[in-house]
Amino acid sequence: MFILEGPFVSELLKETVVKQQIPILETKYSKSLIKEDDGIFLSPEEVFEFLSMVNNPMIYSNSENAYYWVYKYLGQTNFAKQISLLKNKVKFRELLKNEYPDLYFSEVKYNELDQLDVSKLPYPFIIKPSVGFFSLGVYKVNEINDWPSTKAAIIKEVETINSVYPKEVLDISTFIIEENIEGTEYAFDAYYDEKGEPIILSLLEHAFSSGDDVTDRVYSSSKTIIEKNLETFTDFLRMLGKHAGLKNFPLHTEVRVNDKGEIIPIEVNPMRFGGWCTTADFTYYAFGFNPYEYLNKNKKPNWEKILKGKEGKTYSNIVLTNTTGTESKDVKSFDYDALLKKFSNPLELRKSDYKKFLIFGFLFTETDEENIAEIDWILNADLKEFITV
Repeated sequence: MFILEGPFVSELLKETVVKQQIPILETKYSKSLIKEDDGIFLSPEEVFEFLSMVNNPMIYSNSENAYYWVYKYLGQTNFAKQISLLKNKVKFRELLKNEYPDLYFSEVKYNELDQLDVSKLPYPFIIKPSVGFFSLGVYKVNEINDWPSTKAAIIKEVETINSVYPKEVLDISTFIIEENIEGTEYAFDAYYDEKGEPIILSLLEHAFSSGDDVTDRVYSSSKTIIEKNLETFTDFLRMLGKHAGLKNFPLHTEVRVNDKGEIIPIEVNPMRFGGWCTTADFTYYAFGFNPYEYLNKNKKPNWEKILKGKEGKTYSNIVLTNTTGTESKDVKSFDYDALLKKFSNPLELRKSDYKKFLIFGFLFTETDEENIAEIDWILNADLKEFITV
């Protein structure tokens, strides 16, 4: 069963649900997207009855906004408990504590930030909401003298984002503090089949403009990136699935790989792939197969065949975060046409309501080796040249 929720459902996802006749939860929002005659709608009562009779149901949603429905109707089920276990970063760290006994983390309430004794924390450290989304509310603190300005920035951002996402998606009442994890960061979509075997459907490397960058600007994939990491990340997911008891379970995972080759998890986002239909749709545009269909049909990608002919090409999922220095509410317009001219082969542009969601949109690109400078440019671009205020 799929749960379609806001803020965005792509055309690819809607077409897949209709074509594959995938049952979807009947809500006001889902019925606004798909005609009643075209879809198979299940009422909350029908879903609850079905789930009470089925172990390890396969439920996918495009959006973490669906957590509200899961907690309301399925709060006592094992499925809901697994979501909470993985989504909450503190619970997730506790789940894998025996695997990473030396990894420091602690929890602090937002209203207790003033009383936090930062002299006892390991520097540098990362502080972020225990239940978060994108890189909202995420900060790196390099030394103790940086804490006053960081705390002020957190308070200012909280005032801005508090009304954008529901608390099931982004809850700023509690923060996690953890040691800074060095290494190359990766993000990948996957699902566990009915036997608990993980199947990876996408694999991207997260680029950063500097050591202090914690934003989500550029994620890239290529034949080399996938072939280098596919087997080891699958092994990591087997370990995670064993601890959490995951079967028939989709997720989006972010990890870092240090210079020793050790995989250290950053976070796991249950029940979905990349937010805003990004990574799943990106995979379709870049590599030509539909992750939603593969999930529904319990199919495994033939990566050897898929990557044939992809040599020398980089595919990027670009998040147009607002780095202009101007608050989104004060931006009058964004010149998307001028932005597209900066890229040799844009595959898909998706605009967003930046006044409401604080980002300008998303862009998928294909880049040959000789044009890779365009990716370096967007990674560091402040985007000021594209806005009017």
